[in-house]
Amino acid sequence: MCGICGIVTKYAFKTEDFEQVMRMNAALAHRGPDGAGEYRDNHIALAMRRLSIIDLAGGWQPLYNEDRSLVLIANGEIYNYIELREQLQKRGHQFSTRSDCETILHIYEEHGVDCVKHLRGMFAFALWDANQRRLVLARDRMGEKPLYLYERDGMLLFASELKAVIRSGAVPFELDPVSVDLYFHYSWVPEPATPIKGVRKLDAAHLLVVDIDPWRIQETCYWRMEDAPPLTGNPGELIRAELETVSKLVIRSDVPVGVALSGGLDSGALAVLAAREYPNTMHAFSVGYPGHPPCDERNDAKAFADSLGMPFHDVELHTSDMVAEFPKMVYWRDDPIADISGYGYYAVMKLAREHNVPVILQGQGGDELFWGYQWVRQAIRRTAAFSKFQESKWRKFLFLLRERLPITLNPIDWYHVVRDVEGYSVFLDEYRYALSRPHDRIFFYDLPGDFIQARNEMHGCYTTEFSEKISKHNVHGLFTFPKPGPALDVLYTKLVCDTYLRENGITQGDRLSMASGIELRLPLLDHRLVETVIGLRKTTPDHNLPPKAWLKTALSGVLSEEIINRPKKGFTPPVHEWYRALFKAYSSDVDGGYLVKYGILSPDGGRNMAKYKNESGIVHPLAFKTLVLEEWCRMMHT
Repeated sequence: MCGICGIVTKYAFKTEDFEQVMRMNAALAHRGPDGAGEYRDNHIALAMRRLSIIDLAGGWQPLYNEDRSLVLIANGEIYNYIELREQLQKRGHQFSTRSDCETILHIYEEHGVDCVKHLRGMFAFALWDANQRRLVLARDRMGEKPLYLYERDGMLLFASELKAVIRSGAVPFELDPVSVDLYFHYSWVPEPATPIKGVRKLDAAHLLVVDIDPWRIQETCYWRMEDAPPLTGNPGELIRAELETVSKLVIRSDVPVGVALSGGLDSGALAVLAAREYPNTMHAFSVGYPGHPPCDERNDAKAFADSLGMPFHDVELHTSDMVAEFPKMVYWRDDPIADISGYGYYAVMKLAREHNVPVILQGQGGDELFWGYQWVRQAIRRTAAFSKFQESKWRKFLFLLRERLPITLNPIDWYHVVRDVEGYSVFLDEYRYALSRPHDRIFFYDLPGDFIQARNEMHGCYTTEFSEKISKHNVHGLFTFPKPGPALDVLYTKLVCDTYLRENGITQGDRLSMASGIELRLPLLDHRLVETVIGLRKTTPDHNLPPKAWLKTALSGVLSEEIINRPKKGFTPPVHEWYRALFKAYSSDVDGGYLVKYGILSPDGGRNMAKYKNESGIVHPLAFKTLVLEEWCRMMHT
């Protein structure tokens, strides 16, 4: 695990190019506190920072093949490196280290750029083929490890984090208007875009090949989850088998491994399955809040850890500490992400580092793969119903009405519905919006209240000039597809994984763990497990089953029924208390701040966004999104 960066040029390398690489590498020091490595040739410079996890003494990068014609810097872990190493040695390859990443070099010797198809794990790497004068950049299938790109004539710059790209000095700090508008609607900027004009991410499961002679840049996709072959069999048994397999792989480490433990299903499953295979004592880490409010799951998590014989460590998150750390945490996130719960993950990783446990397992992905979110289930139901009813406005009206009305026949409940004039008005607006949607737009992220609020209010806060810059952009483009498309259950799984999971969950997990020098591993995102779920879904649709039905079946006998059926909380904080405290401390930054000075928000818009108000159905209000982006600009632009 580490941070990587580099520049490749069409022209002969200049001193200033190398200085830019060194500045990027310095900005990545937190990702690799154990040391640094560099490589330089006529057209390329590579650099990296190392967090030592496997082969502590010998796994220093850059790594080379036998004749040193291939050079590699890599971020991540190749979980199946032991099996790959055995196969390669039988074919005559000689290894100089015990590093998991050295297998990439030798597989490239065998298969060229198709080497990525043999890797099981999380990775972003840069491989320089000196003989071919070719640079190969690659990113893992689910996008666990990041890679940012910036191109101009005859030059490509890349780095593990956006802050490193900005610190290079090669990229002007200029916000991209479309990305900013998308951020206000989604709370994050959808990949592969970034907030900075001209900078993008290499998309997940993509290769980018740069040839020097002649200068050419080609990008290809090497894996799509929707291409998984149909699979028949018992879902519980097949998913359980993959969970057991990946649990054996992700504990491979020469340093201690721990688990981020809440009281719920996903982290509990990882704790049990991984602890069974782990040869040492696995530690558990969790968070709580003063006074043990309902969102505090420490007691459940500790009881579960005790039952497994795991040492349990927890930290209590105080509002004053969160407020003090807020600007710094916005900076560590790297991308602007308006998610108030991120501080809990940041605190857990910091706690693990304090206890000298540099590898942490976490349960991200379970909700996205197994229908854990109510809004996603609602979206697929609506899309299926509207497709079935087609032009029947009356049937669509009845369907939406049934979603809103209580299923009980209790007259008291109906009385409250009838007298809820405001709710009825909201329903009519929702109905009109649903009817106005194009046929190729499915229901998706426009269902949560956060998106609706941005759609209704944000343009009134922009300056006229900024509004003109985004006037032709469609914020619904993420969930607009030509028909016919893939089956809805497969489409929605891919969509939520490619958007919310990757840019909110995975990005926060990677950045907030690396901020403390922690390697985060997400076993539920193993691509073989994902392919199993998609393959089963193609033959046995499960979206109408109760949430996480397949996962719960797979874990029967592994976890108690109490844990399997416990409502999800995760590291949910006291949201409104935190919002009020943040705006008390930082609201003056928004009123007349960076976003106003640079013509994004009007002065009145800045004043409006400097005021927090608790609104029903809004998790991440526009005011909070504005505060995050404001602080992000201040931290990144300095």
